[in-house]
Amino acid sequence: MNYSVAIVGATGLVGTTLLSLLKERDFPIKKLYLIASQQSAGKEITFADERYAIHELSSFDFHLTELAFFCVGNNLSAEYAPKAVAAGNTVIDKSSFYRNHPDVPLIIPEVNISVLSSFKKAGIIANPNCNTIPIAVGLKPIYDAVGISRMNIATYQSVSGTGKEAMMELEEQTKQLLAKLPIHPKVYTQQIGFNILPHIDDFHENGYTKEEMKMVWEMQKLFADPSLAINPTAVRVPVFCGHSAAVHIETKDKLSVTDALALLAKAPGVKLITGDQPYATPAHDAVGTDEVYVGRVRQDLSHEHGLNFWIVADNLRKGAALNAIQIAEHLIRHSFLSITRKPAAASDDVAHYRAPHNDISN
Repeated sequence: MNYSVAIVGATGLVGTTLLSLLKERDFPIKKLYLIASQQSAGKEITFADERYAIHELSSFDFHLTELAFFCVGNNLSAEYAPKAVAAGNTVIDKSSFYRNHPDVPLIIPEVNISVLSSFKKAGIIANPNCNTIPIAVGLKPIYDAVGISRMNIATYQSVSGTGKEAMMELEEQTKQLLAKLPIHPKVYTQQIGFNILPHIDDFHENGYTKEEMKMVWEMQKLFADPSLAINPTAVRVPVFCGHSAAVHIETKDKLSVTDALALLAKAPGVKLITGDQPYATPAHDAVGTDEVYVGRVRQDLSHEHGLNFWIVADNLRKGAALNAIQIAEHLIRHSFLSITRKPAAASDDVAHYRAPHNDISN
């Protein structure tokens, strides 16, 4: 069975990556509708050797589609996702707007796909943050085996997490700095070329950034464990694509490095890196691939129940677009799309939802 599919935000980095992956994975598409802002309306994108016109979001009729991938920011998801649901669509949303909604499942297939068995109300499924996804995938087998009481996480996030303009800014600043020309940052508050910024999104009242707090809220929801303690630091680095993280965990029961490696070696979605150079990097390994790379697995010298990991993934693929497609593929395999084709009974709940102050940014 094939499905009529909408991609909202089809011209952005995640939207274009999602489009490529739909072709790579031979997703069962009956009709495809590419949707973007008024500025892009009327332009065309090639998919599977056919040209598709860009439709304007504000006037698009979601009765034409059954499945809608939303690859836009909070404001647009808040306004248009309920309209798509009311027209009979299942929405898989990349923004952070609905992630904390009690009736909206937050899903990583390798981590908590069983949650979809109770997917009934909202008609919306939330895609976690591009930084949360690979870390949760890498830690899932450890959590299941011995439990995790605490995580210390330092992320090193590429500029593609901000968007096309940020990638252009890094390229321009690199050229300018090498030519010893002055730079004038526009996307970021400070120079990103040959620099690092421990500042992703706005600062929260507690001194952590919103990007950091998303890791806390999302990890707790994904593992259904509000007691899970998480101490995050998010850093923007001058890398074009691919997010990395240095992760230290404290397990509830002791787990040896040997046993941790054995668990990771058979974990779905994980590529374990060992040997003389036991780590992956964004540019050499992760970019353009679908795996979550886990390496540098070692005993914490300071804590008996501590383990350390280095985790890397392509933030546009597994960190965003691929995860959404994997969710959709699961819905299709288990006939959820045919169940949710009728307007969701509780769509008013999401139509009038206003994200709390702690559920912010993309």
